[in-house]
Amino acid sequence: MRIYIIGNDRITLCHETPARVNEGEIAVASNEELLAAPLSGKRLLALWNALPGVEKRRKVGDRKALIDQLWSAMEALPEPEPPSDAKRPSKQDAVIAMLRRPEGATVDEVASETGWQRHTVRGVFSGTLKKKLGLTVASGQEERGRVYRIAEPASA
Repeated sequence: MRIYIIGNDRITLCHETPARVNEGEIAVASNEELLAAPLSGKRLLALWNALPGVEKRRKVGDRKALIDQLWSAMEALPEPEPPSDAKRPSKQDAVIAMLRRPEGATVDEVASETGWQRHTVRGVFSGTLKKKLGLTVASGQEERGRVYRIAEPASA
């Protein structure tokens, strides 16, 4: 069900009736409720002119016809994008994921993935990962160079 919250000169789409509306706002769910709402001609005109893609008006004309057109335009509004709960992974999270892989990662690999300088990567290994986060970063010389891994804690 689409519920429209009519505020100062804008219309907000909701999918459920809000527990309360702010002062000066009106919640409507049908054309009949919009017709019965205490909206002045000036406010109706402002709401109409604030809608995207409509021909702007200077006069209200027939109030019922304007409300019918306003309702049709409101029903044609696109669904708002749902808020994204997933935040973008940080570079630090990417580094930790690289070091947790079985093959580990070299300083150069981390630098190319994050865009950091080599000395920044080494600083993250020693400062952030070891000192701040308390992770155990182990390294070993391999064919592709010095490879770093996060050593998983021994389970007790």
